[in-house]
This record gives sequence, structure tokens and C-alpha cells, in this order.
Amino acid sequence: MSFGMVDTNIEVGPEPLTFDQVVAVARDGATITLTGEALKGMAATRAHIDELSARPTPVYGVSTGFGALATRHIAPELRAKLQLNIVRSHAAGSGPEVEREVVRAMMLLRLRTLASGRTGVQPVTAQTLAALLNAGITPVVHEHGSLGCSGDLAPLAHVALALIGEGFVRDAAGELKPTADALAEAGISPVALGEKEGLALLNGTDGMLGMLVLAIRDLHRLLTAADVAAAMTVEALLGTDRVFAADLQDLRPHPGQATSAANLRALLDDSEIMESHRGPDCTRVQDAYSLRCSPQVNGAARDTLAHAELVASRELASAVDNPVVLPDGRVESNGNFHGAPVAYVLDFLAIPAADVASMSERRTDRMLDKARSFGLPPFLADDPGVDSGHMIAQYTQAAIVSELKRLAAPASADSIPSSAMQEDHVSMGWNAARKLRRTVDGLAQVVAIEILTAARALDLRTPLRPGPATGAVVAKLRERVPGPGPDRYLAPEIAAATELVRNGDLVAAAESVIGPLS
Repeated sequence: MSFGMVDTNIEVGPEPLTFDQVVAVARDGATITLTGEALKGMAATRAHIDELSARPTPVYGVSTGFGALATRHIAPELRAKLQLNIVRSHAAGSGPEVEREVVRAMMLLRLRTLASGRTGVQPVTAQTLAALLNAGITPVVHEHGSLGCSGDLAPLAHVALALIGEGFVRDAAGELKPTADALAEAGISPVALGEKEGLALLNGTDGMLGMLVLAIRDLHRLLTAADVAAAMTVEALLGTDRVFAADLQDLRPHPGQATSAANLRALLDDSEIMESHRGPDCTRVQDAYSLRCSPQVNGAARDTLAHAELVASRELASAVDNPVVLPDGRVESNGNFHGAPVAYVLDFLAIPAADVASMSERRTDRMLDKARSFGLPPFLADDPGVDSGHMIAQYTQAAIVSELKRLAAPASADSIPSSAMQEDHVSMGWNAARKLRRTVDGLAQVVAIEILTAARALDLRTPLRPGPATGAVVAKLRERVPGPGPDRYLAPEIAAATELVRNGDLVAAAESVIGPLS
């Protein structure tokens, strides 16, 4: 999938949002404009809800209670109180604040569902949510509270709480404020919720979907960086690149594997180090699996990512609410809020991410072991025994990898019944998303440590020079991190390398020489 530039203003209507648009609003502060089509559709649907509300026959979500309390018919004079109560009572999260980019993604995705015209909200409610995004006002949402069914209830309730002027938010500068104060400063009036609007604001998979889209963006970048790391290590360990040949890869036609192998071939092209051991005296027919099978592992991770993109694209095209207002005017209960489709791929992605990190750590370990590094000093130390080199950097990798293996256990395989057994099977998709964010963060650090170590090893192969692409990566890293020498304070160097991996600068350095990597 390609993530390109998008406009700084995003038009939101009934049509699906793109991955780029979600990232632009969540991370880059792009603003929102509701389309005329969206406003017209919401007004028409709202008129139907108002008509149903006036009827004596109970309609779920319009004139009844919710969940296990859906059997009670609510008198008209109590319905405004009902909408306030559902938002207040469901805003029951606890724990640390969720990241701003996650909350903004969740707000945008809920707005898109409102703009679909299938929820029955007043247009002013959607306009107010758009105004919060445009003003940079971010409701305080907490880590714990969502079971992923009916959607992300508690996190979305904290967003809805801000719409009615209650709770706490952070303003555009990140300052924590009472919502009423922040709205007043921004010139935004709180919403007076009408029938059904409480449910419409809460019933969605928007939190877990937003985190999935952001993780997909990050994993695209990290899997390319993992190929860069693998190529640098193959080069540093005097490995063979013959196993990456296209005709060998074609024997097993997985697209991700072909992509990864093509990256490795391009990265290793024209390397003096590789050429130095291609002669008849070379006995390196087979390298260890962590080198030889890099395309198979990194490629399978890419294929898993492609499946996750397919699921995410379907969810981005969905209008998730319960009940929904259909084009013919029917108001129908449904189970589309169940997070299983999103939860499964959130869990699925954590598995290859952990495995790519595990293979990266194994390659790093080989560069540090004198018995397996083909002439490199122990731990790449300047004066082994006096200096420890990168010994403990690999410990850090190992600790992270161990944690990633634990995070690869699925959240979606668990379920805890709630709401007096009305909601007797839940997806745990929010939990799957939260642990995937930790996994993505860990993968970035592990890959960065491999690149940091491989760069040091390549420098130690002087006077032989690495390939133009890997040499450009080393040069970019050297702008922030010095070359080999006596032991130094390593944590800042790991942090710098991690930042360069996360922001794509190291991959861009290679691409500046050989063109785009996939």
C-alpha cells in the first residue's frame, strides 16, 4: 500500500476515508470539512428519527433503554436525560491517557460514520465533532474500559462527553483543561443530544480501527527497515547473496517474499565487501537461517500486513452503529459493532512483528560472537575485555523480543460476558490494538539496534567498502552516532537510531542511491 501526501483539509462525507486521510488527521493535524451531501443525508435521516420518536410504539435506541435495559419504554420527557446519562455512565475508563493520535483517529472515524447518514444524529452533532478536531481539542480517553463490543463504548463515551461540554480535554497546545473552558475559548457550543444520539456516538469500532490504520502505516516503514537491517548484517558477516536470486524466490511465489528478496538484492548490489568473497575459495554456500531466510520471514510479514489492509479497508467503508437507519427508513438492530474482524488482524499482525524482531535479534547476536562473526572483534569492542562494545545493546534487544513474544498471544481469543449476559461474547479488539502499538514500538527499537550494530561492523571491515545503498545508511546514521571506538554511553545512540528508523530517514538514505524500496 502506498501512503502519499494528502490535502491539509479532508472532506468527510458518506464515502470511505482513505488510510492517508486518517493518518493526516490523526498525526499531521489536517482539518475537516463535512460535505454538503453528508449534511443533507444526516438531516433527512434525523427527520425520520424525530417522526419515530413521536410514535407510541417503542423503537430501540430511540425510545427505549439500552443493552439489558432495552425492554423499558422511556417517556418523552425523560429522553434528553437518557442521552446524557448514557454518555456520562459509559465514560467510565481508567488508567493512563490514550495517545492524542489515537483519539483523533477515533474521532474522525466516528465522524465518518455519522456522515454516512445511517445513524440518525443531528447535523449539528457531527459539525461539533468536526469543530473539536479542527480546533485541536482532544478529549481525555483512558487506556482501560473497552471490551470491543458493542464497539469501543467507554473510549467513545469520553469523546461524546466532550461534545456535551463535560469532562476534560487537552487543547491544541496539549494543556489539560475542563472541557467547558476549552470549548468556550474555541467558540464551540456544547451539543444538546436528541433521541438516539447517545448510542450513535458510542457504538463503533473506531478506536481499534484507528489504531489498526496507524499500525499499518508504521509497519510498512518498519518492514522495509528490517530488510535494510538484514542486508547490512549479511554484508557485515560476509554472507552470500546468491540465495536471494529472483529465480530461487520464484520457486515459492509469495509476493511479500519476492518483494523482500528484491530489496535485499538492490541493497547489496555493487558492494566491495560482498565481492571480496565471491571467488572460488569461498565456502559460504549456506548461511544461518536468520540471514538466509530473511525474505521468507520479512516477506510473510508483508503478506500478513496486506491481509490486514484488506480488512481495514472494508471497515473504513462501514457504517457501524446499533440500531442503524436504513435508506428505506427502517430502524434495525444489528451486530455490526462486534469488533472480531478488526480484532483478529490486530492480533495477527503482532505475530509476524514479534518474529521479524526475533530474527533481527539473532542476526545481531551473530555479529557480536567471535566464533560466528568471521573476523570481527568480540562484541565489536574496541579493546575486548576493557570494552564491552555492543554486548548489552543485544541484551536490550533480547528483553524487547521476549516481551514481543508475550504480546503475540491473542487478545481476541478471550471473552468476558457483560451487561447481565446480554453482551455475552466480546471481541477484546481494543486490547489487541493497545498491545499491537507496544509491539510496533518494540520492533522499531530492535531493528534500530541491529542497524546500529551492523553499521559498526561494516565500519570495522574497512578498507573494504559496503555497497552504495548500505553505505548511505551508515553515513546517515553517522550524522547522529559516531563510528567505532572505546565504550560510550549507548542509550542515546540507540534512541537516535530508533528515531531514524521510525521516521524513515535510514530507508530514505538507501533509496537516495538505488531508488524506491518496497
